[in-house]
Amino acid sequence: MSDKDLKKNKPHKGAGHRKRLREKFLKTGLDGFLDYEVIELLLTLATPRKDCKEQAKKAMEEFKSLQGVFEAHPSELCEIDGIGPTNLLGIKLVKAVADRYLETRLEKSDPISNSKALFDYLYMNMKDRSRECFKAVFLDAKNRVITIKTLFEGTLTASSVYPREVIKAAIQNNAAALIFAHNHPSGDPKPSKEDIDITRLLVSACKLVGITVHEHLIIGNMEYYSFADNGDIARMNREI
Repeated sequence: MSDKDLKKNKPHKGAGHRKRLREKFLKTGLDGFLDYEVIELLLTLATPRKDCKEQAKKAMEEFKSLQGVFEAHPSELCEIDGIGPTNLLGIKLVKAVADRYLETRLEKSDPISNSKALFDYLYMNMKDRSRECFKAVFLDAKNRVITIKTLFEGTLTASSVYPREVIKAAIQNNAAALIFAHNHPSGDPKPSKEDIDITRLLVSACKLVGITVHEHLIIGNMEYYSFADNGDIARMNREI
């Protein structure tokens, strides 16, 4: 056997560690995994013959949390030495799969009576975004989810959220009712004056065309503000 063949067949550095990580996951799930080990395991999915521990630690150091790594833009991840467009596949894939799974749980369900599933999806999907994101959950006459769409992104003001676009989307999706949600990148879900003005404007516009607004949730860090639970939606409807 030639030196080239010997080199080719020689186990690569880190092969044993990668194998132990995978076996540990298959045996116990993520119990006992440190956050950087989760990232390391995901990086190995598209990184043949290479130890990914240092890259995973650097990513955690840069983005501060597991969620921060998942929400980082691909170009930001690629700034980490040793992470490139190919091996970040696992990181972006698992986030997309989790979003799809949670969204599927909501489809054709009643989020009014299953508020936990709604919050789980919105919290997972929105909480770590660096920009404000405004979503609408479109419901049929039985309050079952038809679809969920992002309608606006960026700093939200009464002049940047257009009721006509909301109504247009509701009609296109044959929606009888709506739930709104947006995130606060600061982590504090307390509604601003702009949030209150936007909600009042949308409740009024929807009421004029016979569409019910059930809720507006503001997603923060580990908590949320509910316009419905705090009586704001009912009060706005009385004032119109």
